[in-house]
Amino acid sequence: MSQMVDLVIFGGTGDLSTRKLLPALYQLQRHGLADRLNRIVATGRGTIDPEAFRVEARANLEKYLAADSWDDAVWEAFRDRLDYVKIDADNPGDYQQLANLLNSDGSTPGRLYYLATLPSLYGEICQQLQSAGVVDEGSRVVLEKPLGHDLESCRAINEQVAQVFDEEATFRIDHYLGKETVQNLLALRFGNQLFHPMWNNTFINSVQITVAEEIGVAGRGSYYADTGALRDMVQNHLLQVLSLVAMEPPATLKATDIRDEKMKVLRCLEPISEDNVKDRTVRGRYTAGAVGGKAVKGFLEEDAFHDADNTETFVALKASINNWRWAGVPFYLRTGKRLSRRYSEIVIEYKRQSFSLFANDPQELTNKLVIHLQPEESISLHTVNKKPGLANKLKLQPVELHLTDESQNKGDSYDAYERLLLDAIHGDQTLFMRRDEVETAWHWIDSIIEAWAANGTPIKSYNAGTMGPNAATALIAVDGRSWHE
Repeated sequence: MSQMVDLVIFGGTGDLSTRKLLPALYQLQRHGLADRLNRIVATGRGTIDPEAFRVEARANLEKYLAADSWDDAVWEAFRDRLDYVKIDADNPGDYQQLANLLNSDGSTPGRLYYLATLPSLYGEICQQLQSAGVVDEGSRVVLEKPLGHDLESCRAINEQVAQVFDEEATFRIDHYLGKETVQNLLALRFGNQLFHPMWNNTFINSVQITVAEEIGVAGRGSYYADTGALRDMVQNHLLQVLSLVAMEPPATLKATDIRDEKMKVLRCLEPISEDNVKDRTVRGRYTAGAVGGKAVKGFLEEDAFHDADNTETFVALKASINNWRWAGVPFYLRTGKRLSRRYSEIVIEYKRQSFSLFANDPQELTNKLVIHLQPEESISLHTVNKKPGLANKLKLQPVELHLTDESQNKGDSYDAYERLLLDAIHGDQTLFMRRDEVETAWHWIDSIIEAWAANGTPIKSYNAGTMGPNAATALIAVDGRSWHE
Protein backbone atom coordinates (compact mmCIF):
# COMPACT_ATOMS: atom_id res chain seq x y z
CA MET A 1 0.00 0.00 0.00
CA SER A 2 1.64 3.25 -1.16
CA GLN A 3 -1.22 5.67 -0.58
CA MET A 4 -0.54 8.91 1.22
CA VAL A 5 -2.21 9.28 4.61
CA ASP A 6 -3.91 12.13 6.48
CA LEU A 7 -3.43 11.59 10.22
CA VAL A 8 -6.16 13.04 12.47
CA ILE A 9 -5.41 13.05 16.21
CA PHE A 10 -8.45 13.29 18.47
CA GLY A 11 -7.18 14.70 21.75
CA GLY A 12 -4.50 16.49 19.75
CA THR A 13 -3.88 19.07 22.47
CA GLY A 14 -3.81 16.55 25.32
CA ASP A 15 -0.85 15.21 27.28
CA LEU A 16 -0.27 12.09 25.16
CA SER A 17 -0.24 14.05 21.93
CA THR A 18 1.96 16.80 23.35
CA ARG A 19 4.54 14.54 25.03
CA LYS A 20 4.59 11.52 22.75
CA LEU A 21 2.65 11.65 19.46
CA LEU A 22 3.78 14.96 17.99
CA PRO A 23 7.44 14.43 19.05
CA ALA A 24 7.34 10.94 17.48
CA LEU A 25 5.89 12.34 14.23
CA TYR A 26 8.53 15.09 14.18
CA GLN A 27 11.23 12.40 14.53
CA LEU A 28 9.76 10.47 11.60
CA GLN A 29 10.04 13.69 9.59
CA ARG A 30 13.61 14.18 10.79
CA HIS A 31 14.66 10.65 9.83
CA GLY A 32 13.10 10.85 6.38
CA LEU A 33 10.33 8.37 7.23
CA ALA A 34 7.31 10.65 6.77
CA ASP A 35 7.07 10.27 3.01
CA ARG A 36 3.64 8.61 3.30
CA LEU A 37 2.32 11.27 5.67
CA ASN A 38 0.28 14.00 4.00
CA ARG A 39 -1.22 16.11 6.80
CA ILE A 40 -1.40 15.98 10.59
CA VAL A 41 -4.67 17.39 11.88
CA ALA A 42 -4.98 17.83 15.64
CA THR A 43 -8.43 18.18 17.16
CA GLY A 44 -9.49 19.47 20.55
CA ARG A 45 -12.38 21.11 22.33
CA GLY A 46 -10.69 24.51 22.52
CA THR A 47 -11.16 27.24 19.95
CA ILE A 48 -7.59 27.72 18.72
CA ASP A 49 -6.39 29.37 15.56
CA PRO A 50 -4.34 26.84 13.50
CA GLU A 51 -1.35 29.18 13.48
CA ALA A 52 -1.54 29.55 17.25
CA PHE A 53 -1.61 25.75 17.50
CA ARG A 54 1.57 25.53 15.41
CA VAL A 55 3.31 28.05 17.67
CA GLU A 56 2.28 26.03 20.73
CA ALA A 57 3.33 22.78 19.04
CA ARG A 58 6.81 24.17 18.38
CA ALA A 59 7.19 25.27 22.00
CA ASN A 60 6.19 21.81 23.22
CA LEU A 61 8.51 20.05 20.79
CA GLU A 62 11.44 22.15 21.95
CA LYS A 63 10.49 21.22 25.51
CA TYR A 64 10.15 17.46 25.08
CA LEU A 65 12.69 16.68 22.36
CA ALA A 66 16.38 16.17 23.05
CA ALA A 67 18.37 19.29 22.18
CA ASP A 68 20.32 17.51 19.44
CA SER A 69 17.06 16.49 17.71
CA TRP A 70 16.00 20.01 16.87
CA ASP A 71 16.48 21.19 13.30
CA ASP A 72 14.90 24.37 11.93
CA ALA A 73 14.59 22.91 8.42
CA VAL A 74 12.89 19.79 9.74
CA TRP A 75 10.50 21.93 11.77
CA GLU A 76 9.54 24.03 8.73
CA ALA A 77 8.69 20.89 6.76
CA PHE A 78 6.84 19.43 9.74
CA ARG A 79 5.01 22.69 10.39
CA ASP A 80 3.62 22.68 6.89
CA ARG A 81 1.84 19.40 7.66
CA LEU A 82 0.20 20.64 10.89
CA ASP A 83 -3.38 21.88 11.17
CA TYR A 84 -6.04 22.16 13.84
CA VAL A 85 -9.84 21.73 13.99
CA LYS A 86 -12.08 22.29 17.00
CA ILE A 87 -14.25 19.24 17.69
CA ASP A 88 -16.69 18.41 20.44
CA ALA A 89 -17.17 14.66 20.26
CA ASP A 90 -20.97 14.84 19.99
CA ASN A 91 -21.29 17.88 17.67
CA PRO A 92 -22.00 16.86 14.04
CA GLY A 93 -21.23 20.38 12.82
CA ASP A 94 -17.64 20.12 14.06
CA TYR A 95 -17.12 16.89 12.12
CA GLN A 96 -18.37 18.61 9.00
CA GLN A 97 -15.67 21.24 9.49
CA LEU A 98 -13.14 18.40 9.68
CA ALA A 99 -14.58 16.90 6.49
CA ASN A 100 -14.27 20.25 4.73
CA LEU A 101 -10.61 20.47 5.71
CA LEU A 102 -9.79 16.89 4.69
CA ASN A 103 -11.47 17.38 1.31
CA SER A 104 -10.02 20.83 0.71
CA ASP A 105 -6.92 20.00 -1.33
CA GLY A 106 -8.66 17.81 -3.90
CA SER A 107 -6.42 14.81 -3.21
CA THR A 108 -7.65 11.43 -2.01
CA PRO A 109 -5.25 10.27 0.67
CA GLY A 110 -6.10 7.53 3.10
CA ARG A 111 -7.25 8.57 6.56
CA LEU A 112 -5.81 7.42 9.85
CA TYR A 113 -7.75 8.48 12.94
CA TYR A 114 -5.85 8.32 16.23
CA LEU A 115 -8.23 8.34 19.22
CA ALA A 116 -6.29 9.71 22.20
CA THR A 117 -9.44 10.49 24.15
CA LEU A 118 -11.51 8.81 26.83
CA PRO A 119 -12.40 5.29 25.61
CA SER A 120 -16.05 6.05 26.34
CA LEU A 121 -15.94 8.44 23.37
CA TYR A 122 -14.54 5.94 20.84
CA GLY A 123 -17.92 4.72 19.61
CA GLU A 124 -19.38 8.23 19.31
CA ILE A 125 -16.35 9.54 17.41
CA CYS A 126 -16.41 6.65 14.94
CA GLN A 127 -20.12 7.08 14.28
CA GLN A 128 -19.74 10.83 13.76
CA LEU A 129 -16.85 10.30 11.34
CA GLN A 130 -18.97 7.92 9.32
CA SER A 131 -21.92 10.32 9.28
CA ALA A 132 -19.63 13.10 8.08
CA GLY A 133 -18.59 10.96 5.13
CA VAL A 134 -14.87 10.78 5.97
CA VAL A 135 -14.59 7.00 6.42
CA ASP A 136 -13.96 4.84 3.37
CA GLU A 137 -12.25 1.54 2.54
CA GLY A 138 -8.81 3.07 3.04
CA SER A 139 -9.56 4.54 6.46
CA ARG A 140 -8.04 3.16 9.67
CA VAL A 141 -8.41 3.90 13.37
CA VAL A 142 -5.93 3.67 16.27
CA LEU A 143 -7.39 3.02 19.73
CA GLU A 144 -5.42 3.96 22.83
CA LYS A 145 -5.61 1.95 26.04
CA PRO A 146 -7.37 1.35 28.35
CA LEU A 147 -9.91 -0.39 26.16
CA GLY A 148 -12.68 -0.59 28.70
CA HIS A 149 -12.84 -1.22 32.43
CA ASP A 150 -13.71 -4.91 32.22
CA LEU A 151 -14.69 -7.51 29.64
CA GLU A 152 -18.24 -6.20 29.28
CA SER A 153 -17.21 -2.59 28.62
CA CYS A 154 -14.38 -3.72 26.33
CA ARG A 155 -16.80 -5.72 24.20
CA ALA A 156 -19.19 -2.77 24.05
CA ILE A 157 -16.45 -0.44 22.78
CA ASN A 158 -15.24 -3.01 20.26
CA GLU A 159 -18.77 -3.52 18.96
CA GLN A 160 -19.30 0.23 18.54
CA VAL A 161 -16.03 0.66 16.68
CA ALA A 162 -16.69 -2.45 14.54
CA GLN A 163 -19.87 -0.85 13.18
CA VAL A 164 -17.64 1.63 11.37
CA PHE A 165 -14.17 0.06 11.03
CA ASP A 166 -13.37 -3.54 10.08
CA GLU A 167 -10.97 -5.48 12.31
CA GLU A 168 -8.30 -5.15 9.58
CA ALA A 169 -8.63 -1.37 9.90
CA THR A 170 -8.54 -1.26 13.72
CA PHE A 171 -5.18 -0.76 15.46
CA ARG A 172 -5.27 -1.25 19.27
CA ILE A 173 -2.07 0.23 20.60
CA ASP A 174 0.13 -0.81 23.49
CA HIS A 175 3.32 1.23 23.44
CA TYR A 176 5.30 -1.57 25.12
CA LEU A 177 5.08 -3.54 21.88
CA GLY A 178 6.91 -0.73 20.11
CA LYS A 179 10.03 -1.10 22.24
CA GLU A 180 13.03 -2.37 20.32
CA THR A 181 13.93 -4.99 22.92
CA VAL A 182 10.38 -6.39 23.05
CA GLN A 183 10.47 -6.82 19.28
CA ASN A 184 13.93 -8.34 19.58
CA LEU A 185 12.35 -11.20 21.54
CA LEU A 186 11.33 -12.70 18.21
CA ALA A 187 14.89 -12.53 16.88
CA LEU A 188 16.34 -13.81 20.15
CA ARG A 189 13.97 -16.75 20.41
CA PHE A 190 13.57 -17.87 16.83
CA GLY A 191 16.80 -16.67 15.23
CA ASN A 192 19.25 -18.37 17.59
CA GLN A 193 19.80 -22.10 17.88
CA LEU A 194 21.47 -21.36 21.22
CA PHE A 195 18.18 -20.32 22.84
CA HIS A 196 15.32 -21.79 20.84
CA PRO A 197 15.79 -25.50 21.84
CA MET A 198 16.01 -24.53 25.52
CA TRP A 199 12.94 -22.28 25.61
CA ASN A 200 10.71 -24.69 27.53
CA ASN A 201 10.05 -26.32 30.90
CA THR A 202 12.90 -28.80 30.50
CA PHE A 203 15.44 -26.02 30.90
CA ILE A 204 13.63 -22.98 32.31
CA ASN A 205 12.91 -22.76 36.04
CA SER A 206 10.81 -19.58 36.14
CA VAL A 207 10.05 -16.31 34.36
CA GLN A 208 9.74 -12.87 35.96
CA ILE A 209 8.25 -9.77 34.36
CA THR A 210 8.58 -6.52 36.31
CA VAL A 211 7.36 -3.02 35.46
CA ALA A 212 8.39 -0.70 38.30
CA GLU A 213 7.58 3.02 38.42
CA GLU A 214 8.86 5.79 40.66
CA ILE A 215 5.96 8.12 39.87
CA GLY A 216 2.70 8.25 41.79
CA VAL A 217 -0.77 8.93 40.44
CA ALA A 218 -0.96 12.71 40.85
CA GLY A 219 -2.76 14.14 37.83
CA ARG A 220 -4.46 10.83 36.97
CA GLY A 221 -6.72 10.70 40.01
CA SER A 222 -10.07 10.60 38.27
CA TYR A 223 -8.89 7.66 36.17
CA TYR A 224 -6.76 5.70 38.61
CA ALA A 225 -9.13 5.71 41.59
CA ASP A 226 -11.48 3.37 39.68
CA THR A 227 -8.78 1.42 37.89
CA GLY A 228 -5.82 0.23 39.95
CA ALA A 229 -2.60 -1.47 38.95
CA LEU A 230 -4.15 -4.74 37.77
CA ARG A 231 -6.38 -3.08 35.17
CA ASP A 232 -3.95 -0.31 34.31
CA MET A 233 -0.80 -2.36 33.73
CA VAL A 234 -1.26 -6.13 33.93
CA GLN A 235 -4.23 -6.39 31.56
CA ASN A 236 -2.25 -4.89 28.71
CA HIS A 237 1.49 -4.30 29.13
CA LEU A 238 2.45 -7.32 31.22
CA LEU A 239 0.16 -9.84 29.51
CA GLN A 240 1.32 -8.68 26.09
CA VAL A 241 4.95 -9.17 27.08
CA LEU A 242 4.11 -12.55 28.64
CA SER A 243 2.45 -13.72 25.43
CA LEU A 244 5.53 -12.81 23.36
CA VAL A 245 7.82 -14.62 25.81
CA ALA A 246 5.67 -17.76 25.85
CA MET A 247 4.29 -18.00 22.29
CA GLU A 248 5.03 -20.86 19.91
CA PRO A 249 6.98 -20.16 16.71
CA PRO A 250 4.65 -18.44 14.23
CA ALA A 251 4.31 -19.85 10.72
CA THR A 252 5.56 -16.52 9.32
CA LEU A 253 6.32 -13.03 10.61
CA LYS A 254 3.04 -11.74 9.26
CA ALA A 255 0.73 -9.99 11.73
CA THR A 256 -1.95 -12.70 11.58
CA ASP A 257 0.45 -15.54 12.40
CA ILE A 258 2.18 -13.73 15.27
CA ARG A 259 -1.11 -12.64 16.83
CA ASP A 260 -2.55 -16.16 16.45
CA GLU A 261 0.28 -17.54 18.59
CA LYS A 262 -0.03 -14.80 21.21
CA MET A 263 -3.73 -15.56 21.44
CA LYS A 264 -3.05 -19.26 22.13
CA VAL A 265 -0.93 -18.29 25.15
CA LEU A 266 -3.65 -16.10 26.63
CA ARG A 267 -6.17 -18.92 26.22
CA CYS A 268 -3.85 -21.25 28.16
CA LEU A 269 -3.55 -19.01 31.22
CA GLU A 270 -4.80 -20.93 34.25
CA PRO A 271 -7.66 -18.98 35.89
CA ILE A 272 -6.97 -17.41 39.26
CA SER A 273 -10.09 -18.07 41.31
CA GLU A 274 -11.40 -17.90 44.85
CA ASP A 275 -9.64 -21.18 45.57
CA ASN A 276 -6.12 -19.97 44.82
CA VAL A 277 -6.22 -16.15 44.75
CA LYS A 278 -4.64 -15.85 48.24
CA ASP A 279 -1.66 -17.95 47.15
CA ARG A 280 -1.32 -16.42 43.68
CA THR A 281 -1.77 -12.66 44.15
CA VAL A 282 -0.70 -9.72 46.31
CA ARG A 283 -2.33 -6.28 46.33
CA GLY A 284 -0.47 -3.28 47.64
CA ARG A 285 -0.86 0.48 48.11
CA TYR A 286 1.89 2.97 48.86
CA THR A 287 1.97 5.11 51.95
CA ALA A 288 4.16 8.14 52.57
CA GLY A 289 7.87 7.65 52.07
CA ALA A 290 10.81 8.91 50.06
CA VAL A 291 11.61 8.39 46.37
CA GLY A 292 14.93 9.57 45.00
CA GLY A 293 15.68 11.29 48.30
CA LYS A 294 12.48 13.34 48.14
CA ALA A 295 9.58 12.93 50.56
CA VAL A 296 6.30 11.95 48.90
CA LYS A 297 2.72 11.53 50.08
CA GLY A 298 0.83 8.26 50.31
CA PHE A 299 -1.74 7.32 47.68
CA LEU A 300 -4.78 8.25 49.74
CA GLU A 301 -3.25 11.67 50.41
CA GLU A 302 -1.77 12.37 46.97
CA ASP A 303 -5.00 13.20 45.18
CA ALA A 304 -7.32 13.19 48.17
CA PHE A 305 -8.45 9.66 47.42
CA HIS A 306 -10.39 9.28 50.63
CA ASP A 307 -12.98 7.12 48.87
CA ALA A 308 -10.50 4.89 47.04
CA ASP A 309 -9.86 2.36 49.80
CA ASN A 310 -10.22 -0.53 47.37
CA THR A 311 -7.69 0.70 44.79
CA GLU A 312 -4.31 -1.02 44.58
CA THR A 313 -1.16 0.74 43.31
CA PHE A 314 0.88 -2.49 43.33
CA VAL A 315 0.14 -6.01 42.26
CA ALA A 316 2.23 -9.18 42.17
CA LEU A 317 0.93 -12.47 40.92
CA LYS A 318 1.94 -15.98 39.99
CA ALA A 319 0.59 -17.08 36.62
CA SER A 320 0.61 -20.55 35.08
CA ILE A 321 0.37 -21.46 31.40
CA ASN A 322 -1.28 -24.82 30.86
CA ASN A 323 0.42 -26.20 27.77
CA TRP A 324 3.19 -28.66 27.00
CA ARG A 325 5.93 -26.02 26.76
CA TRP A 326 5.31 -24.23 30.04
CA ALA A 327 3.64 -26.73 32.38
CA GLY A 328 5.22 -26.35 35.82
CA VAL A 329 7.00 -23.06 35.05
CA PRO A 330 5.69 -20.15 37.16
CA PHE A 331 5.43 -16.70 35.56
CA TYR A 332 5.83 -14.08 38.28
CA LEU A 333 4.43 -10.67 37.34
CA ARG A 334 4.70 -7.46 39.37
CA THR A 335 4.10 -3.80 38.81
CA GLY A 336 3.64 -0.82 41.06
CA LYS A 337 3.93 2.90 41.57
CA ARG A 338 6.21 4.80 43.94
CA LEU A 339 8.75 1.99 43.94
CA SER A 340 12.45 2.43 44.63
CA ARG A 341 13.42 2.90 40.99
CA ARG A 342 12.00 2.94 37.48
CA TYR A 343 12.74 -0.13 35.41
CA SER A 344 11.10 -2.84 33.33
CA GLU A 345 12.62 -6.22 32.64
CA ILE A 346 12.03 -9.85 31.74
CA VAL A 347 14.08 -12.46 33.61
CA ILE A 348 14.37 -16.00 32.27
CA GLU A 349 15.85 -18.17 35.04
CA TYR A 350 17.25 -21.50 33.90
CA LYS A 351 17.29 -24.67 35.96
CA ARG A 352 20.43 -25.72 37.78
CA GLN A 353 22.32 -28.73 36.66
CA SER A 354 21.23 -31.92 38.37
CA PHE A 355 24.83 -32.50 39.51
CA SER A 356 27.58 -29.96 40.07
CA LEU A 357 31.32 -30.67 40.03
CA PHE A 358 31.94 -27.61 42.14
CA ALA A 359 31.58 -28.06 45.87
CA ASN A 360 31.37 -24.32 46.40
CA ASP A 361 28.65 -23.83 43.76
CA PRO A 362 26.23 -21.38 45.46
CA GLN A 363 22.55 -21.96 44.91
CA GLU A 364 22.02 -18.37 43.84
CA LEU A 365 24.46 -18.67 40.91
CA THR A 366 21.98 -19.72 38.28
CA ASN A 367 21.99 -18.90 34.59
CA LYS A 368 19.64 -16.04 33.77
CA LEU A 369 18.71 -14.24 30.60
CA VAL A 370 17.74 -10.67 31.49
CA ILE A 371 15.93 -8.52 28.95
CA HIS A 372 15.93 -4.88 30.05
CA LEU A 373 13.06 -2.85 28.56
CA GLN A 374 13.55 0.50 30.33
CA PRO A 375 15.15 2.85 31.09
CA GLU A 376 17.89 1.24 29.00
CA GLU A 377 17.05 -1.37 26.40
CA SER A 378 19.52 -4.26 26.49
CA ILE A 379 19.88 -8.02 26.81
CA SER A 380 22.36 -9.76 29.08
CA LEU A 381 23.15 -13.39 29.90
CA HIS A 382 24.16 -14.21 33.47
CA THR A 383 26.60 -17.14 33.60
CA VAL A 384 29.15 -18.47 36.09
CA ASN A 385 32.91 -18.42 35.66
CA LYS A 386 36.02 -19.26 37.64
CA LYS A 387 36.98 -16.60 40.13
CA PRO A 388 40.46 -15.46 39.05
CA GLY A 389 43.50 -15.85 41.30
CA LEU A 390 46.06 -18.43 42.33
CA ALA A 391 44.44 -19.16 45.67
CA ASN A 392 40.89 -19.60 44.45
CA LYS A 393 41.29 -22.81 42.44
CA LEU A 394 37.82 -23.51 41.06
CA LYS A 395 35.67 -21.09 42.98
CA LEU A 396 32.78 -19.76 40.96
CA GLN A 397 31.58 -16.21 40.46
CA PRO A 398 28.78 -14.65 38.40
CA VAL A 399 29.65 -13.12 35.03
CA GLU A 400 27.35 -10.95 32.93
CA LEU A 401 27.60 -11.19 29.13
CA HIS A 402 26.02 -8.34 27.19
CA LEU A 403 24.20 -9.58 24.09
CA THR A 404 23.43 -6.16 22.67
CA ASP A 405 25.79 -3.96 20.75
CA GLU A 406 26.81 -1.27 23.22
CA SER A 407 28.63 0.59 20.48
CA GLN A 408 25.61 0.85 18.19
CA ASN A 409 24.85 4.21 16.71
CA LYS A 410 22.60 6.03 19.16
CA GLY A 411 21.01 7.67 16.13
CA ASP A 412 19.34 4.31 15.47
CA SER A 413 17.41 4.43 18.74
CA TYR A 414 13.80 5.55 18.70
CA ASP A 415 10.78 5.99 20.91
CA ALA A 416 8.17 3.21 20.86
CA TYR A 417 5.55 5.60 19.47
CA GLU A 418 7.75 6.31 16.44
CA ARG A 419 7.70 2.62 15.56
CA LEU A 420 3.98 2.21 16.15
CA LEU A 421 2.93 5.38 14.32
CA LEU A 422 5.07 4.41 11.34
CA ASP A 423 3.47 0.94 11.25
CA ALA A 424 -0.04 2.41 11.54
CA ILE A 425 0.67 4.83 8.68
CA HIS A 426 1.84 1.86 6.57
CA GLY A 427 -1.07 -0.35 7.67
CA ASP A 428 1.09 -2.98 9.45
CA GLN A 429 -0.80 -4.52 12.40
CA THR A 430 1.99 -6.81 13.68
CA LEU A 431 2.69 -4.78 16.83
CA PHE A 432 -0.95 -3.98 17.58
CA MET A 433 -3.48 -6.00 19.56
CA ARG A 434 -6.32 -7.93 17.99
CA ARG A 435 -9.82 -7.81 19.42
CA ASP A 436 -9.83 -11.38 20.70
CA GLU A 437 -6.46 -10.80 22.45
CA VAL A 438 -7.78 -7.84 24.41
CA GLU A 439 -11.04 -9.52 25.34
CA THR A 440 -9.34 -12.77 26.42
CA ALA A 441 -6.95 -10.78 28.60
CA TRP A 442 -9.91 -8.99 30.19
CA HIS A 443 -11.63 -12.32 30.85
CA TRP A 444 -8.59 -13.50 32.83
CA ILE A 445 -8.25 -10.20 34.70
CA ASP A 446 -11.96 -10.13 35.58
CA SER A 447 -11.66 -13.54 37.27
CA ILE A 448 -8.95 -12.13 39.56
CA ILE A 449 -11.01 -9.05 40.44
CA GLU A 450 -14.04 -11.23 41.18
CA ALA A 451 -11.92 -13.51 43.38
CA TRP A 452 -10.55 -10.50 45.28
CA ALA A 453 -14.09 -9.31 45.93
CA ALA A 454 -15.35 -12.73 46.99
CA ASN A 455 -12.42 -13.36 49.35
CA GLY A 456 -12.12 -9.82 50.64
CA THR A 457 -8.46 -9.81 49.62
CA PRO A 458 -6.75 -7.09 51.68
CA ILE A 459 -4.49 -4.39 50.29
CA LYS A 460 -1.05 -4.50 51.92
CA SER A 461 0.70 -1.23 52.65
CA TYR A 462 4.22 -0.44 51.50
CA ASN A 463 6.33 2.65 51.99
CA ALA A 464 6.95 4.75 48.92
CA GLY A 465 10.54 4.17 47.79
CA THR A 466 10.54 0.43 48.49
CA MET A 467 9.85 -2.46 46.10
CA GLY A 468 6.37 -3.18 47.36
CA PRO A 469 4.83 -4.98 50.33
CA ASN A 470 6.60 -7.80 52.14
CA ALA A 471 3.86 -10.14 50.97
CA ALA A 472 5.21 -9.83 47.40
CA THR A 473 8.56 -11.18 48.60
CA ALA A 474 6.77 -14.02 50.38
CA LEU A 475 4.74 -14.83 47.24
CA ILE A 476 7.86 -15.93 45.42
CA ALA A 477 9.93 -16.98 48.44
CA VAL A 478 7.48 -19.77 49.29
CA ASP A 479 8.61 -21.40 46.01
CA GLY A 480 12.26 -21.06 47.00
CA ARG A 481 12.85 -18.09 44.68
CA SER A 482 13.49 -14.37 44.95
CA TRP A 483 12.81 -11.33 42.78
CA HIS A 484 15.65 -10.30 40.53
CA GLU A 485 16.84 -6.84 41.63
